[in-house]
Amino acid sequence: MKKKQQHPGGGADPWPHGAPLGGAPAGLGSWKRRVSLLPFLRFSLRDYGFCMATLLVFCLGSLFYQLSGGPPRFLLDLRQYLGNSTYLDDHGPPPSKVLPFPSQVVYNRVGKCGSRTVVLLLRILSEKHGFNLVTSDIHNKTRLTKNEQMELIKNISTAEQPYLFTRHVHFLNFSRFGGDQPVYINIIRDPVNRFLSNYFFRRFGDWRGEQNHMIRTPSMRQEERYLDINECILENYPECSNPRLFYIIPYFCGQHPRCREPGEWALERAKLNVNENFLLVGILEELEDVLLLLERFLPHYFKGVLSIYKDPEVIIVALWLNFANTCSRVLSSALPGLLQQSHAVPRLGPRDGLPELPVASPRRKRAKENVRRFTLKTTKTQ
Repeated sequence: MKKKQQHPGGGADPWPHGAPLGGAPAGLGSWKRRVSLLPFLRFSLRDYGFCMATLLVFCLGSLFYQLSGGPPRFLLDLRQYLGNSTYLDDHGPPPSKVLPFPSQVVYNRVGKCGSRTVVLLLRILSEKHGFNLVTSDIHNKTRLTKNEQMELIKNISTAEQPYLFTRHVHFLNFSRFGGDQPVYINIIRDPVNRFLSNYFFRRFGDWRGEQNHMIRTPSMRQEERYLDINECILENYPECSNPRLFYIIPYFCGQHPRCREPGEWALERAKLNVNENFLLVGILEELEDVLLLLERFLPHYFKGVLSIYKDPEVIIVALWLNFANTCSRVLSSALPGLLQQSHAVPRLGPRDGLPELPVASPRRKRAKENVRRFTLKTTKTQ
Protein backbone atom coordinates (compact mmCIF):
# COMPACT_ATOMS: atom_id res chain seq x y z
CA MET A 1 0.00 0.00 0.00
CA LYS A 2 1.24 3.43 -1.05
CA LYS A 3 1.65 5.97 1.69
CA LYS A 4 0.22 9.44 1.23
CA GLN A 5 2.78 12.10 0.51
CA GLN A 6 3.34 14.28 3.51
CA HIS A 7 3.93 17.98 3.22
CA PRO A 8 7.14 19.16 4.82
CA GLY A 9 5.24 21.43 7.11
CA GLY A 10 3.06 18.56 8.26
CA GLY A 11 -0.43 17.53 7.13
CA ALA A 12 -1.66 16.49 3.70
CA ASP A 13 -0.01 17.80 0.59
CA PRO A 14 -2.03 20.75 -0.85
CA TRP A 15 -1.06 19.60 -4.33
CA PRO A 16 -1.78 15.86 -4.33
CA HIS A 17 -1.69 15.69 -8.13
CA GLY A 18 1.47 17.67 -8.45
CA ALA A 19 2.34 21.31 -8.15
CA PRO A 20 1.20 23.71 -10.88
CA LEU A 21 3.62 24.79 -13.54
CA GLY A 22 6.12 27.24 -12.27
CA GLY A 23 5.66 25.94 -8.75
CA ALA A 24 3.35 27.10 -5.99
CA PRO A 25 3.82 30.63 -4.68
CA ALA A 26 4.81 31.13 -1.07
CA GLY A 27 1.87 31.09 1.38
CA LEU A 28 -0.63 30.05 -1.30
CA GLY A 29 -1.34 26.69 0.25
CA SER A 30 -2.86 28.08 3.46
CA TRP A 31 -4.94 30.67 1.48
CA LYS A 32 -6.30 27.87 -0.73
CA ARG A 33 -7.36 25.88 2.34
CA ARG A 34 -9.37 28.83 3.73
CA VAL A 35 -11.14 29.44 0.42
CA SER A 36 -12.01 25.76 0.03
CA LEU A 37 -13.57 25.74 3.49
CA LEU A 38 -15.73 28.87 2.75
CA PRO A 39 -16.58 28.67 -0.93
CA PHE A 40 -19.54 31.07 -0.54
CA LEU A 41 -17.18 33.95 0.18
CA ARG A 42 -15.96 33.91 -3.35
CA PHE A 43 -17.24 37.04 -5.15
CA SER A 44 -16.13 39.35 -7.86
CA LEU A 45 -15.61 43.08 -7.74
CA ARG A 46 -18.91 43.60 -9.58
CA ASP A 47 -20.81 41.64 -6.89
CA TYR A 48 -19.14 43.69 -4.21
CA GLY A 49 -20.16 46.93 -5.91
CA PHE A 50 -23.78 45.76 -6.21
CA CYS A 51 -23.99 44.97 -2.48
CA MET A 52 -22.58 48.34 -1.56
CA ALA A 53 -25.02 50.13 -3.86
CA THR A 54 -27.98 48.26 -2.34
CA LEU A 55 -26.84 49.12 1.17
CA LEU A 56 -26.51 52.77 0.16
CA VAL A 57 -30.06 52.82 -1.21
CA PHE A 58 -31.52 51.46 2.03
CA CYS A 59 -29.47 53.89 4.11
CA LEU A 60 -30.77 56.80 2.05
CA GLY A 61 -34.29 55.42 2.38
CA SER A 62 -33.95 55.28 6.14
CA LEU A 63 -32.66 58.86 6.13
CA PHE A 64 -35.63 60.07 4.06
CA TYR A 65 -37.98 58.18 6.39
CA GLN A 66 -36.65 59.99 9.45
CA LEU A 67 -36.50 63.42 7.82
CA SER A 68 -39.98 63.37 6.32
CA GLY A 69 -41.74 61.57 9.15
CA GLY A 70 -42.71 58.60 7.01
CA PRO A 71 -41.34 56.03 4.60
CA PRO A 72 -40.47 57.11 1.05
CA ARG A 73 -42.81 56.18 -1.74
CA PHE A 74 -40.55 53.58 -3.28
CA LEU A 75 -40.39 51.67 0.03
CA LEU A 76 -44.18 51.65 0.22
CA ASP A 77 -44.32 50.35 -3.34
CA LEU A 78 -41.72 47.74 -2.44
CA ARG A 79 -43.76 46.61 0.56
CA GLN A 80 -46.87 46.39 -1.58
CA TYR A 81 -44.95 44.37 -4.14
CA LEU A 82 -43.55 42.00 -1.52
CA GLY A 83 -46.80 41.77 0.41
CA ASN A 84 -48.55 43.73 3.14
CA SER A 85 -47.77 41.30 5.96
CA THR A 86 -44.75 41.95 8.15
CA TYR A 87 -43.27 40.19 11.11
CA LEU A 88 -44.91 42.64 13.52
CA ASP A 89 -48.26 42.13 11.83
CA ASP A 90 -48.00 38.38 12.43
CA HIS A 91 -46.31 38.36 15.82
CA GLY A 92 -46.90 41.80 17.36
CA PRO A 93 -49.87 43.05 19.41
CA PRO A 94 -53.28 43.06 17.64
CA PRO A 95 -54.14 46.34 15.91
CA SER A 96 -56.47 48.68 17.77
CA LYS A 97 -60.15 48.40 16.83
CA VAL A 98 -61.38 51.24 14.65
CA LEU A 99 -64.66 52.44 16.19
CA PRO A 100 -67.43 54.04 14.16
CA PHE A 101 -68.74 57.47 15.04
CA PRO A 102 -70.76 57.61 17.15
CA SER A 103 -69.72 54.50 19.04
CA GLN A 104 -72.12 55.10 21.98
CA VAL A 105 -75.86 55.28 21.26
CA VAL A 106 -78.73 55.27 23.77
CA TYR A 107 -82.34 54.55 22.85
CA ASN A 108 -84.33 55.49 25.98
CA ARG A 109 -87.52 54.22 24.43
CA VAL A 110 -90.91 55.70 25.33
CA GLY A 111 -93.53 53.16 26.39
CA LYS A 112 -96.18 52.13 23.85
CA CYS A 113 -94.43 53.94 20.99
CA GLY A 114 -93.45 50.98 18.82
CA SER A 115 -90.32 50.20 20.80
CA ARG A 116 -90.97 46.45 20.71
CA THR A 117 -90.78 46.47 16.92
CA VAL A 118 -87.60 48.56 16.94
CA VAL A 119 -85.91 46.32 19.52
CA LEU A 120 -86.80 43.29 17.38
CA LEU A 121 -85.06 44.97 14.42
CA LEU A 122 -82.06 45.87 16.61
CA ARG A 123 -81.57 42.25 17.65
CA ILE A 124 -81.37 41.24 13.99
CA LEU A 125 -79.10 44.16 13.11
CA SER A 126 -76.70 43.55 16.03
CA GLU A 127 -76.03 40.02 14.77
CA LYS A 128 -75.65 41.27 11.21
CA HIS A 129 -73.34 44.25 11.87
CA GLY A 130 -71.58 43.10 15.04
CA PHE A 131 -72.34 45.97 17.39
CA ASN A 132 -73.05 45.42 21.07
CA LEU A 133 -76.78 45.61 21.85
CA VAL A 134 -77.14 46.26 25.59
CA THR A 135 -80.66 45.73 26.97
CA SER A 136 -82.17 45.77 30.44
CA ASP A 137 -84.59 43.47 32.24
CA ILE A 138 -86.05 46.46 34.11
CA HIS A 139 -89.08 47.77 32.23
CA ASN A 140 -91.08 49.74 34.78
CA LYS A 141 -88.51 52.01 36.51
CA THR A 142 -87.99 55.19 34.55
CA ARG A 143 -87.26 57.54 37.47
CA LEU A 144 -83.93 56.92 39.21
CA THR A 145 -82.25 58.20 42.33
CA LYS A 146 -78.84 59.85 42.08
CA ASN A 147 -77.04 56.65 43.11
CA GLU A 148 -79.08 54.61 40.63
CA GLN A 149 -78.20 57.08 37.89
CA MET A 150 -74.48 56.82 38.71
CA GLU A 151 -74.60 53.01 38.75
CA LEU A 152 -76.49 52.77 35.47
CA ILE A 153 -74.23 55.28 33.71
CA LYS A 154 -71.17 53.38 34.95
CA ASN A 155 -72.54 50.09 33.63
CA ILE A 156 -73.40 51.62 30.26
CA SER A 157 -70.05 53.42 29.88
CA THR A 158 -68.03 50.25 30.53
CA ALA A 159 -69.88 48.25 27.86
CA GLU A 160 -67.86 47.12 24.85
CA GLN A 161 -68.02 49.68 22.05
CA PRO A 162 -69.66 50.23 19.67
CA TYR A 163 -72.79 49.71 21.73
CA LEU A 164 -76.45 50.64 21.59
CA PHE A 165 -78.17 50.69 24.98
CA THR A 166 -81.96 50.54 25.18
CA ARG A 167 -84.33 50.76 28.14
CA HIS A 168 -87.51 52.53 29.28
CA VAL A 169 -85.83 55.32 31.24
CA HIS A 170 -86.02 59.09 31.41
CA PHE A 171 -83.16 61.08 29.91
CA LEU A 172 -79.79 60.60 31.66
CA ASN A 173 -77.11 63.32 31.72
CA PHE A 174 -73.84 61.35 31.45
CA SER A 175 -71.62 64.45 31.57
CA ARG A 176 -73.04 65.35 34.98
CA PHE A 177 -71.35 62.25 36.42
CA GLY A 178 -68.11 62.60 34.45
CA GLY A 179 -69.00 60.25 31.60
CA ASP A 180 -68.92 60.74 27.84
CA GLN A 181 -72.32 61.89 26.64
CA PRO A 182 -73.70 59.36 24.14
CA VAL A 183 -75.88 60.08 21.13
CA TYR A 184 -79.60 59.66 21.92
CA ILE A 185 -82.37 58.49 19.61
CA ASN A 186 -86.07 57.97 20.34
CA ILE A 187 -89.50 57.49 18.77
CA ILE A 188 -92.78 59.04 19.94
CA ARG A 189 -96.34 58.77 18.67
CA ASP A 190 -99.69 60.55 18.65
CA PRO A 191 -100.66 60.89 22.35
CA VAL A 192 -104.20 59.68 21.64
CA ASN A 193 -102.91 56.53 19.91
CA ARG A 194 -100.49 55.97 22.78
CA PHE A 195 -103.37 56.27 25.29
CA LEU A 196 -105.44 53.71 23.36
CA SER A 197 -102.52 51.29 23.13
CA ASN A 198 -101.76 51.62 26.84
CA TYR A 199 -105.45 51.19 27.78
CA PHE A 200 -105.59 47.75 26.18
CA PHE A 201 -102.04 46.84 27.22
CA ARG A 202 -102.89 47.22 30.93
CA ARG A 203 -105.81 44.83 30.50
CA PHE A 204 -104.53 42.12 28.21
CA GLY A 205 -100.71 42.29 28.21
CA ASP A 206 -98.86 41.61 25.00
CA TRP A 207 -97.58 38.78 22.88
CA ARG A 208 -94.80 37.82 25.35
CA GLY A 209 -97.18 35.81 27.51
CA GLU A 210 -100.90 35.21 27.90
CA GLN A 211 -100.84 35.87 31.66
CA ASN A 212 -98.70 39.03 31.63
CA HIS A 213 -101.75 41.22 32.09
CA MET A 214 -102.74 39.25 35.19
CA ILE A 215 -99.32 39.90 36.71
CA ARG A 216 -99.34 43.58 35.76
CA THR A 217 -102.85 44.37 37.08
CA PRO A 218 -103.76 41.57 39.50
CA SER A 219 -106.33 43.64 41.41
CA MET A 220 -108.31 44.66 38.32
CA ARG A 221 -111.83 43.25 38.40
CA GLN A 222 -113.17 41.36 35.40
CA GLU A 223 -115.86 43.95 34.65
CA GLU A 224 -113.19 46.66 34.71
CA ARG A 225 -110.84 44.59 32.56
CA TYR A 226 -113.47 44.23 29.82
CA LEU A 227 -114.79 47.78 30.19
CA ASP A 228 -115.50 49.39 26.82
CA ILE A 229 -113.14 52.31 26.23
CA ASN A 230 -115.96 54.55 24.97
CA GLU A 231 -117.87 54.03 28.19
CA CYS A 232 -114.68 54.63 30.17
CA ILE A 233 -114.23 58.03 28.48
CA LEU A 234 -117.85 59.18 28.44
CA GLU A 235 -118.50 58.13 32.05
CA ASN A 236 -115.30 59.83 33.27
CA TYR A 237 -113.71 56.78 34.86
CA PRO A 238 -110.51 57.71 36.73
CA GLU A 239 -108.32 55.91 34.19
CA CYS A 240 -109.85 57.83 31.28
CA SER A 241 -110.38 61.20 32.96
CA ASN A 242 -106.60 61.70 33.03
CA PRO A 243 -105.17 60.33 29.77
CA ARG A 244 -101.57 61.26 30.83
CA LEU A 245 -100.78 63.18 27.66
CA PHE A 246 -97.74 64.62 29.49
CA TYR A 247 -96.26 61.10 29.81
CA ILE A 248 -93.75 61.56 26.96
CA ILE A 249 -92.08 64.80 28.17
CA PRO A 250 -89.92 63.36 31.05
CA TYR A 251 -88.21 60.99 28.58
CA PHE A 252 -86.59 64.09 27.11
CA CYS A 253 -86.60 66.43 30.13
CA GLY A 254 -84.60 64.13 32.44
CA GLN A 255 -84.47 62.97 36.03
CA HIS A 256 -85.10 66.34 37.71
CA PRO A 257 -88.24 66.23 39.95
CA ARG A 258 -89.72 69.18 38.04
CA CYS A 259 -89.58 67.13 34.85
CA ARG A 260 -92.55 65.12 36.16
CA GLU A 261 -94.65 68.23 36.75
CA PRO A 262 -96.69 69.25 33.69
CA GLY A 263 -95.67 72.77 32.83
CA GLU A 264 -93.60 75.07 30.66
CA TRP A 265 -90.33 74.46 32.58
CA ALA A 266 -90.33 70.72 31.83
CA LEU A 267 -91.32 71.33 28.21
CA GLU A 268 -88.57 73.88 27.59
CA ARG A 269 -85.93 71.69 29.21
CA ALA A 270 -87.08 68.73 27.10
CA LYS A 271 -86.75 70.84 23.94
CA LEU A 272 -83.26 71.92 24.99
CA ASN A 273 -82.13 68.33 25.54
CA VAL A 274 -83.57 67.27 22.19
CA ASN A 275 -81.58 69.99 20.42
CA GLU A 276 -78.33 69.23 22.24
CA ASN A 277 -78.30 65.46 22.79
CA PHE A 278 -80.72 63.72 20.42
CA LEU A 279 -79.66 62.83 16.91
CA LEU A 280 -83.20 61.93 15.92
CA VAL A 281 -86.67 61.84 17.45
CA GLY A 282 -88.97 59.97 15.09
CA ILE A 283 -92.73 59.61 14.83
CA LEU A 284 -94.20 56.12 14.93
CA GLU A 285 -96.88 56.99 12.39
CA GLU A 286 -94.03 57.57 9.90
CA LEU A 287 -91.89 54.61 10.96
CA GLU A 288 -90.53 53.75 7.50
CA ASP A 289 -89.22 57.30 7.05
CA VAL A 290 -87.69 57.14 10.52
CA LEU A 291 -85.89 53.87 9.72
CA LEU A 292 -84.60 55.36 6.47
CA LEU A 293 -83.15 58.34 8.35
CA LEU A 294 -81.55 56.05 10.95
CA GLU A 295 -79.98 54.06 8.14
CA ARG A 296 -78.48 57.28 6.73
CA PHE A 297 -77.35 58.78 10.05
CA LEU A 298 -76.14 55.60 11.79
CA PRO A 299 -75.16 53.16 9.02
CA HIS A 300 -72.97 51.04 11.32
CA TYR A 301 -76.06 50.20 13.37
CA PHE A 302 -79.01 50.49 10.97
CA LYS A 303 -77.67 49.64 7.50
CA GLY A 304 -80.30 47.57 5.70
CA VAL A 305 -82.95 48.10 8.40
CA LEU A 306 -85.66 49.08 5.94
CA SER A 307 -85.29 45.90 3.87
CA ILE A 308 -85.34 43.83 7.08
CA TYR A 309 -88.45 45.65 8.27
CA LYS A 310 -90.20 44.93 4.96
CA ASP A 311 -89.27 41.25 5.10
CA PRO A 312 -92.51 39.18 5.32
CA GLU A 313 -91.38 37.20 8.37
CA VAL A 314 -90.47 40.37 10.28
CA ILE A 315 -93.73 42.03 9.26
CA ILE A 316 -95.71 39.11 10.71
CA VAL A 317 -93.94 39.52 14.05
CA ALA A 318 -94.42 43.28 13.90
CA LEU A 319 -98.14 42.77 13.33
CA TRP A 320 -98.32 40.74 16.49
CA LEU A 321 -96.72 43.68 18.24
CA ASN A 322 -99.58 45.92 17.15
CA PHE A 323 -101.24 45.55 20.49
CA ALA A 324 -104.47 47.38 19.82
CA ASN A 325 -105.42 44.88 17.18
CA THR A 326 -104.42 41.99 19.42
CA CYS A 327 -106.69 43.35 22.13
CA SER A 328 -109.53 43.60 19.63
CA ARG A 329 -109.24 39.86 19.05
CA VAL A 330 -109.24 39.22 22.81
CA LEU A 331 -112.25 41.45 23.32
CA SER A 332 -114.09 39.78 20.44
CA SER A 333 -113.46 36.35 21.92
CA ALA A 334 -114.46 37.40 25.43
CA LEU A 335 -117.50 39.53 24.56
CA PRO A 336 -119.27 38.17 21.45
CA GLY A 337 -121.75 41.06 21.56
CA LEU A 338 -118.98 43.50 20.61
CA LEU A 339 -118.44 41.67 17.36
CA GLN A 340 -121.98 42.39 16.17
CA GLN A 341 -121.72 46.08 17.11
CA SER A 342 -118.30 46.87 15.68
CA HIS A 343 -117.78 44.26 12.91
CA ALA A 344 -114.12 44.69 13.79
CA VAL A 345 -112.44 41.28 13.49
CA PRO A 346 -113.49 37.62 13.24
CA ARG A 347 -113.23 35.34 16.25
CA LEU A 348 -110.12 33.19 16.36
CA GLY A 349 -109.55 29.71 17.65
CA PRO A 350 -106.33 28.78 19.43
CA ARG A 351 -104.82 27.35 16.23
CA ASP A 352 -105.98 29.99 13.80
CA GLY A 353 -103.40 31.93 11.83
CA LEU A 354 -102.88 35.65 11.82
CA PRO A 355 -105.92 37.27 10.16
CA GLU A 356 -106.01 40.35 8.00
CA LEU A 357 -106.80 42.99 10.57
CA PRO A 358 -108.53 46.25 9.71
CA VAL A 359 -106.60 49.47 10.15
CA ALA A 360 -109.34 51.02 12.26
CA SER A 361 -112.78 49.77 13.24
CA PRO A 362 -115.79 52.09 13.73
CA ARG A 363 -115.55 51.62 17.51
CA ARG A 364 -111.88 52.49 17.51
CA LYS A 365 -112.50 55.62 15.43
CA ARG A 366 -115.25 56.64 17.84
CA ALA A 367 -112.98 56.03 20.81
CA LYS A 368 -110.23 58.18 19.31
CA GLU A 369 -112.74 60.95 18.64
CA ASN A 370 -113.94 60.80 22.25
CA VAL A 371 -110.39 61.06 23.54
CA ARG A 372 -109.68 64.06 21.31
CA ARG A 373 -112.91 65.72 22.43
CA PHE A 374 -111.98 65.12 26.08
CA THR A 375 -108.49 66.51 25.47
CA LEU A 376 -109.86 69.71 23.95
CA LYS A 377 -112.28 70.09 26.84
CA THR A 378 -109.57 69.70 29.49
CA THR A 379 -107.29 72.09 27.61
CA LYS A 380 -109.96 74.79 27.55
CA THR A 381 -110.67 74.40 31.26
CA GLN A 382 -106.98 74.79 32.08
